[in-house]
Amino acid sequence: MATYELTIESEFSAAHRLRMYDGAYEPLHGHNWKVECYFEADRLDEIGVAADFTLLRDRVLRAVGELHDTYLNDLAPFAGVNPSTENVARHLYERIAVGLASTVRLRRVRVWEAAGCAASYSP
Repeated sequence: MATYELTIESEFSAAHRLRMYDGAYEPLHGHNWKVECYFEADRLDEIGVAADFTLLRDRVLRAVGELHDTYLNDLAPFAGVNPSTENVARHLYERIAVGLASTVRLRRVRVWEAAGCAASYSP
């Protein structure tokens, strides 16, 4: 079956501290995080698109904007959860996927905390 894939990228800056295996926290530090969201659709609509890029981008920007210029450890989605790159990817997936049109699906969210260091989430 044919599948169309759309990609929306965004960025945000945020700080965090991970709780390590021994229970201690690593030093406070920040990243310029890069976010890639991969959407898919099985068919094109009547005007020949899988989804409106503007609507998808707005959805991604809203979710990413909630994290921009924050200390992730203080945010409700990370209460009791390590704000790791993996958990940031999961959180963004869950925020972005809610209420999508039935013709398009969010397949995966990849988050880069630094060049060469990324984590992806897909259910």
